[in-house]
Amino acid sequence: MGYIISGIQQVGIGVKDAENAWTWYRKHFDMDVPVFKDAAKAALMTRYTSGIVESRYAILALNMSGGGGFEIWQYTSKTPAKAAFDIVLGDTGVYATKIKSRAVEEKYNELKAKGANIIGSLTQAPDGRKHFFIADPYGNLFEVVESNSWFKLRKSKNGGVAGCVIGVTNIDKALPLYRDVLGYATTVYDTTEVFADFKGLPGAEDKFRRVLLRATKSGKGNFGRLLGATEIELVEVKTRTARKIYADRNWGDLGFIHVCFDVNGMKQLAENAAEHGFPFTVDSSESFDMGKAAGQFAYCEDPDGTLIEFVETHKIPIFEKIGWYLSVKKRNPEKPLPNWMVGMLSLNRVKD
Repeated sequence: MGYIISGIQQVGIGVKDAENAWTWYRKHFDMDVPVFKDAAKAALMTRYTSGIVESRYAILALNMSGGGGFEIWQYTSKTPAKAAFDIVLGDTGVYATKIKSRAVEEKYNELKAKGANIIGSLTQAPDGRKHFFIADPYGNLFEVVESNSWFKLRKSKNGGVAGCVIGVTNIDKALPLYRDVLGYATTVYDTTEVFADFKGLPGAEDKFRRVLLRATKSGKGNFGRLLGATEIELVEVKTRTARKIYADRNWGDLGFIHVCFDVNGMKQLAENAAEHGFPFTVDSSESFDMGKAAGQFAYCEDPDGTLIEFVETHKIPIFEKIGWYLSVKKRNPEKPLPNWMVGMLSLNRVKD
């Protein structure tokens, strides 16, 4: 293949107030370790911002139990727009973000006690795992799913991002990207029906084809152990016409703006993506700086225009207060970083 996809680095979440949103995510999901906070102009993203160079503020936050992070993203140059319609299951784009949990029922009760907006009930997915859905105060849906993939067990009953539920109009047309380019080659289930475990979600009374894909090479790359096992669930509605979640809106507007994968070997990835019909639409080419972090980033689109980001990390702050940074540009990506080194990120933890 010539490149490594370590896992989901982060899911971008467009919000009106990043600091306020991060407070909620710390309280409810223990996303309490900031990798960076950065204010800048999104000069390379004008393809997706109506040709205008917009300014933004972003926070990348992790849960050090393991899993991907949240890139909490706020326009500072305009007011972000929300969808002009009520988003329902099957609409195309990132519909929900999966959060891994080692104790799903306990997490369900914990969030219920905090007054969180749980959608539906605690139930079982087609593969038998416990799961439930919860909406944040901004209308974004999260699916808490059972997992046994952990970086370090902490007091928290959940970790970070374990995957996404992505609405598509045609699963067979989407598979060449998610399976053949991104490496989600293991099919856990592929079934079509009206799903009882979706009950409570808007639009759940329709019939869906539902395919759960798992990555076959988790744990590789510099941050593979931290990001852990991940999955993509493709959902295709069969009994109505799906709408595009970001129709007539820009990247950075309210909602899940992209799913981002941590990669090594960006050039080889670009070649393979293009061969499969998914050429990069944005490419920073060389190293970019994002506050105290640096790397190379690129984007492509799935067949429905859902934005997929790739980041090859070159440098991250380990302990910014003393000017301690980790450069990984010349490391052998086949060898994950030592656990103790990645674990040092927790020195930046914010305690409420």
